[in-house]
Amino acid sequence: MKLRVLGALVLATMLGATGCGDDNGNPNPVPPQADGGSGPDGGQDGGDEDGGDDGGDDGGDDDGGDDDDGGDDGDGGDDGGDDDGGTDGGDDGGTVQEPITIQFPQLDGWKFHGTQHGGPKTVMGVTADEGGNIWVAGGTEGLFLLRAGSSTYEKFTMADGLRPYGYMADGSAPPGDPYLDVISVSGGPAGTVFVGYRGKAPKAGQRDCESNFDKSPSDPSVYKSGDADRVTLTGTGIRVVHYDISMGPGVNVEHYPQGREKLCHILRILYDRTTQSVWFGGNHGFARGDAQFAGNPTCNGQLHCSGVQEHTHPMVNGGDYKEQLLTDAYYGLATDAIGDLWAGGANRSTRFKYVTLGDFWAAQEDTEGFGPGEDYNKLDVWADAVPEYATTDQRVDDLVSGMAVVHGNVWVSSFAYGLSQLDPDTGAAIRYLGTPTLQFETVGSLAGDESDGSLWVGYNWLGGVTRIRGGSAQHFLGEEVSPELFNSPVPDVQVRTPTSSVSRRFVMVAFKGYTRRDGTVVPGAVGVYSGN
Repeated sequence: MKLRVLGALVLATMLGATGCGDDNGNPNPVPPQADGGSGPDGGQDGGDEDGGDDGGDDGGDDDGGDDDDGGDDGDGGDDGGDDDGGTDGGDDGGTVQEPITIQFPQLDGWKFHGTQHGGPKTVMGVTADEGGNIWVAGGTEGLFLLRAGSSTYEKFTMADGLRPYGYMADGSAPPGDPYLDVISVSGGPAGTVFVGYRGKAPKAGQRDCESNFDKSPSDPSVYKSGDADRVTLTGTGIRVVHYDISMGPGVNVEHYPQGREKLCHILRILYDRTTQSVWFGGNHGFARGDAQFAGNPTCNGQLHCSGVQEHTHPMVNGGDYKEQLLTDAYYGLATDAIGDLWAGGANRSTRFKYVTLGDFWAAQEDTEGFGPGEDYNKLDVWADAVPEYATTDQRVDDLVSGMAVVHGNVWVSSFAYGLSQLDPDTGAAIRYLGTPTLQFETVGSLAGDESDGSLWVGYNWLGGVTRIRGGSAQHFLGEEVSPELFNSPVPDVQVRTPTSSVSRRFVMVAFKGYTRRDGTVVPGAVGVYSGN
């Protein structure tokens, strides 16, 4: 193992977007902002003024970002009515209303589940395990389960064992009030799901969960918040193993003698059966977990017992001032046939050669190259005017929202710029897709369907879902079919491939929900497509 060494003062850079929105209160999307997040893994990752964590998912007040980030640091769109205090897609006048009940359309190949089936008011993500059980990230309400063959959801919270916080050195819970916000899910073996959490917002005068650990006053309930769990069904409930995504004391004596806590918002999570990995796409960077980790509450972040390898990022030099490094919001995660990871963030993407180069640390070297003559593996999909040291005026931040590898083809989506196909060997952009193939270029989620090589595209603030197959686009759920679903952000699309327990592939679509300008709350929903 070799950890890179780099000292870096990290400063924040802010993106903004303007727009007026539609009649349902959905604003034009504000992409996740580019945070001056970090330097390489062995270096000093968080300077004195990193501007806070802006990998939060909904851009709301409770996502852990501080005042420097402009208040909108997440998924590039409205909050869709999430209960965490974010913008809700419209001015509700300060009143709290119960959500309406969506009358779902009757469409060939589709089934829909919503609050009338016991589902959450806000749907952040949806997945299925190898047994065909559907799991839903329900934000602050918790984790929801629709067992195969059932029509009613079950709900799990901290009372059932969910653990959206890490361990103190002695294995105890952090002091202070815990915070639950389930924002990402990935199905594992039958009866198992991997769950990503949002970190807890800081109190006034505190730094966010990315910077809180080494800034005074620090708060363990903030810097140990978030991370991820493996949740497995038992005969009486669930069994939970927590991934404490941190580095313990003494692991990097030169730069982090006391350890470090950086990743807290797990924006995307991905189980890879081939390598038995679980990949965490977060604020600031991404990390790997051992999918079969048994848990170790008293490990205290030591490499041999934590079940985690953290973290890395294809950061890039900014040009507005000296030693400005940009990295943030890794919503793009996809593995190829051999198990290498394609990861994309707000500024750069990478083919993380976990299998090709043999281990996490060798792949980190390849992704984070900084020295003269090194082979950089930092992909600028929507190119800046110059590859390094671009000023704000020269930058076109990619704002990656998803990645997919299907039939060997690599695709990346953006909260602002549509889709791009990448060369699977070099990572270079081959072509771009926008309107009119897409309904809008503000894409919030992306999945590939190996059954036919198609792409499934979910839009970030309205537009329903598009399937791109054989060079043509098919749009589902237009406004005339279901205005409630058409106007909902789609933060996640996933495909369940056939298994010994699942005879036919099916596609799952997360409709987040939102609030109209008149205060009407349209709840989230899940769409399941099993047609051809």
